[in-house]
Amino acid sequence: MIKFLLMVNKQGQTRLSKYYEHVDIGKRAVLEADVVKGCLFRKKEECSFVEYKDYKLVYRQYAALFIVVGITDNENELSIYELVHNFVEVLDKYFSRVIMFNLDKVHIILDEMILNGHVVETNKNRILAPLLALDKMAES
Repeated sequence: MIKFLLMVNKQGQTRLSKYYEHVDIGKRAVLEADVVKGCLFRKKEECSFVEYKDYKLVYRQYAALFIVVGITDNENELSIYELVHNFVEVLDKYFSRVIMFNLDKVHIILDEMILNGHVVETNKNRILAPLLALDKMAES
């Protein structure tokens, strides 16, 4: 099960966080700081899977952005690794450039892909269908 997803820049600032189980606000800041330290300072040659407390962390770097997913022990790391790549491909397909000003739409994309910590959709066209419908309604 997916516990959380973070998008973090190279400076370690969280740009987006999505939690699939309750974590107190105070604990989130500590969790995010520890996770960022654990992933950002690793070498490119090192594995993209890290064990951290009760989680396994799966992360990928895209340019200046790191996407980190915290999962349970029984979740398949490679499937989550591919999910992150699929997520980035969907973002790239929808946004031509800047996504940081459209975080509400990024949340919609995540909600289409992941429900209650479980992957429910990976088809790019089906993921983007609600956003494209919203865009079409906004134009008219």
